[in-house]
Amino acid sequence: MSTTSNTFQIWVDADACPAPIKEILYRTARRLKVELTLVANQSMRVPSSALIRLITVPEGADVADDKIVEMLAPGDVVITGDIPLAARVVEKSAIAIGVRGELLDDNSVHDRLASRDLMEQFRSAGVETRGPSPLTKQDIQTFANSLDRTLTRCLKKR
Repeated sequence: MSTTSNTFQIWVDADACPAPIKEILYRTARRLKVELTLVANQSMRVPSSALIRLITVPEGADVADDKIVEMLAPGDVVITGDIPLAARVVEKSAIAIGVRGELLDDNSVHDRLASRDLMEQFRSAGVETRGPSPLTKQDIQTFANSLDRTLTRCLKKR
């Protein structure tokens, strides 16, 4: 794609990414002239732009995650609500941001993985657990602020 002088790009685990978060990402990519690639197992509408593209992968567990990890470079930014994917992103020296704005680094991602695994054990034992709460306006604002701070740091490094 390489239409910008920036040496990093934004990757989106797009199947579960909420529409308001995608809208922020589209505006941000155009404003900062940063390449944005959405990876999904289904087709979706994306704005027509040389900066924004969609990669559609076959259905299957972790196929989109595997594609993101395969293609990302150190210093890239990945937007995901998937903690195991975030851990793989961090292992490749890239930056993971959750859809609620949480920056997932080497320390926090391992804590989140442990919590996720514990909840999975509870569910397999038959304990009912709550899923994530609906995305709020505050979550969207927190995401926008976190994205802005992170990308500002990335742009200063380049």
